[in-house]
Amino acid sequence: MEQITFTTDLETNIRLMQALFQGDNTFVTRRASGRSGLTCAVFFFDGMVNNIAINQSVIRPIVCADCRTATADTLAQTILQVNDSRVETDMNKLFASFLYGDTVVLTEGDARPVVVNTKGFSVRASAEPENERVLSGPREGFTECFMPNLALIRRRLNDRRLKFTFLRIGGRTNTVVCLCYLAGVCDTHLVSRLRRRLEALQVDSVLDANYLAERIRDHRWSPFPTLGTTERPDVVASRLAEGRCAIVTDGSPVVLTAPFLFQECFQSNDDYYISFLQANLARVLRLLGFLCSITFPAVYTALLLYHRELVPARLLFAVAAAQRGVPLPAGWETFLLLLVLEMLKEAGARTPGAMGQTMSIVGGLVLGQAAVSARFAAAPTVIVIAVAGVTGLMVPKLQTAALWLRFVLLGAAAAYGLYGVGLTLALLLLWLCRMHSCSVPYLLNLVPRVRAEQEDTWLRAPWFWMRYDRFAVKRSPTKEDKP
Repeated sequence: MEQITFTTDLETNIRLMQALFQGDNTFVTRRASGRSGLTCAVFFFDGMVNNIAINQSVIRPIVCADCRTATADTLAQTILQVNDSRVETDMNKLFASFLYGDTVVLTEGDARPVVVNTKGFSVRASAEPENERVLSGPREGFTECFMPNLALIRRRLNDRRLKFTFLRIGGRTNTVVCLCYLAGVCDTHLVSRLRRRLEALQVDSVLDANYLAERIRDHRWSPFPTLGTTERPDVVASRLAEGRCAIVTDGSPVVLTAPFLFQECFQSNDDYYISFLQANLARVLRLLGFLCSITFPAVYTALLLYHRELVPARLLFAVAAAQRGVPLPAGWETFLLLLVLEMLKEAGARTPGAMGQTMSIVGGLVLGQAAVSARFAAAPTVIVIAVAGVTGLMVPKLQTAALWLRFVLLGAAAAYGLYGVGLTLALLLLWLCRMHSCSVPYLLNLVPRVRAEQEDTWLRAPWFWMRYDRFAVKRSPTKEDKP
C-alpha cells in the first residue's frame, strides 16, 4: 500500500481515497452531513462490513449531531455510537484495518482519520472437524475467522496469564498471525524462539497455516511432523495448559502447536474422553498398526526372495502355488500394487462427495480381483498390500511418513532381505533420536539423560494419578535456549 497523507480539506481527502482505490467497485464512499453543518466522509468495502452497524452507529449519529465542526477525538469518543473506534495516525495500521473490514471516517478540518470496527463478512459456523471426530467430548471446531477462533481458546482457558501476541506476515496478504501461550507456564525461551522465527519470515503471501509450518518447523525435509496441527479448541487449550505454544493464522482453521513429540502421533482426542483402559489399548493398537503398515510389505518380500526357510512349509506351498504364473518378481509385484493403492487413495480423496469412498472401495475390490484372476498379481500379495493400507489409516498424522517408509523398506528388503529391513529400521530409530522440536527431543521419553513426566506419553495414566504439568521437561539449558 502506497503511503498517503491526509489533509484538513475533506474533499481533497476524498479524492485521494478514490484515486487510491480506483477500479475497485467494492470501494464505497459516502458523505454524511449533520443538521448543524457537520460534514464527514465514510469509506468502507461492500461485503466486508455490517451495513446495519454503519447506518445506525456511524451515519445516524453524524446526521443527528448538533455541532458544526468536530475533531477526530470528539468524533470517536462522543458522536459515534460504537464500542470500538479510535483515531489512527499510523497509515500502515490504518489500511490494514480498513482492508480487513473496518470503516474509515474523515471529518472536515481534521487530517486524522477515525477507524471504526464494523466487520460483518460472512463466516462459517463452528462445527466439529471432519478429520478429528470424537465419539464423546466437545463438538466445536475452529473456522476461518480469526477473532472467533481466539474466543474459543479463551473460553476454555479462563486464565489471566493467557497471552495473545499479534504479528503481520506476508508482503501482499498482510496476514494476521497470533502467538498464544500461558505466561509463567510456557518456557520464555520457547516463546522468544518462535517469535523470532515468525518475524524473520520474508514471504509474499500466507493463506494457510501450512505456509508457516513448512518454514518455521525443525527438520524441514523430514516426513515426520515436528509441529502439531489441530482444528479443535479443546486440543489447543490442553496444549497451552501443558506449557506449549499455539500459532493461529487468520483465514485458516488449522492451529499449529509446538513443541510436538513423536508419541503424540499415536494419541487421539478420544483418549481423554473415554476410560483410560480403552484409551491405552487403542494407543497400543495404533503403534502396532503403524509398524505393520511400514514393515509388512517389506518383510513379505524379503521372506519370498531370501528367507523362504523361515516360512512354515504349508504356508510356503500355498504362497508358491498362488505365485505360479505371475510374470513379475515379488519385489516389483509389491511395488506396483503399492502404487495402485496410493492412486486409489488419491482418486478417492479428490472425488467429490460420497462417491469418493464408494469409488475407493469398489475400485480396490474390482482391481484386486481382476489382477488375481488375470494372474498379474498373487492373492497373498494383494492381501498384504490391503493390510498395509488399512493399518496405515490408524495413524493419520504419520501417513506421509508411512508412505515413504513403505517404499524405502521395500527397496531395502528387495536388495538385502531381512538384514536390510533391520538395518533401515535401526537407522530410522537413530535418526528419530537425533530429531528435536523446538529444542525438545522428538523421542522425549526414550532419549537418555533427559527426564520428563511419564503420565501421558505412550500410555495414559488415569485422571486420579494425573498432575497438572504433564509436559514438564527437566534438563539443562542448551546454547539455543540462551537469549
